Amino acid sequence: MMNTAIILAGGVGSRMGADRPKQFLMVQDKPIISYCFDIFQKHNEIDNMVVVVSEQWQGFVEEYAAKYGITKICGYAPAGKTRQHSIYNGLKCIEENAPDTDIVIVHDAARPLVSDEIISDCVKGATEYDGAMPVISVKDTVYQSKDGCSIGCLLKRSELFAGQAPESFKFRKYLDIHNSVSDEEIGLTAGSSEIAYRHGMEIRMVKGSERNLKITTVEDLETFESILKGVN
Repeated sequence: MMNTAIILAGGVGSRMGADRPKQFLMVQDKPIISYCFDIFQKHNEIDNMVVVVSEQWQGFVEEYAAKYGITKICGYAPAGKTRQHSIYNGLKCIEENAPDTDIVIVHDAARPLVSDEIISDCVKGATEYDGAMPVISVKDTVYQSKDGCSIGCLLKRSELFAGQAPESFKFRKYLDIHNSVSDEEIGLTAGSSEIAYRHGMEIRMVKGSERNLKITTVEDLETFESILKGVN
């Protein structure tokens, strides 16, 4: 069985307010994306990586990969106009460069602390079902409001889960769905798994982790730095 990871590194990180996309910010003398590369490079269930990245930053990634022995990268795909378009570009790159792929694992470059266990659970979930995604329980009370001012209803917390990445899918089924739908539907997709379950794929939830944070804000970056200091 061949498993290929798509590393999404095309985001601009506008909420961070930095001079470069968040995945390329330096933390302890390494770009954030490098922490993802190291994890997937060392994981024995990952055979290949495809990196979705803007043309402006592809050279940076290629230089880093060559310098630090990231040998699993089999191709690069251009960033799309939405996250799901970027995923589709990554899928087409796999079709061209690693067509024997069985399972595709979609991960955000801005999630640099994903564990080996979560990756393995996602691979297993996509092998036994059509796909898998890590989730964590929602701790806070959640209300629904149509106008953003008044409470409409209280949602049942025990039935609510926050999705994380990576998300894994049977490659051919996932690619076929993207090939069959309109460009508009791809663009309106909110999460990697949405388009899959909407078109009949059975997606398994696996255990995520609070530690598997996505770096979106300055506060997230500070949390990541604190965790690294604790590890080291």
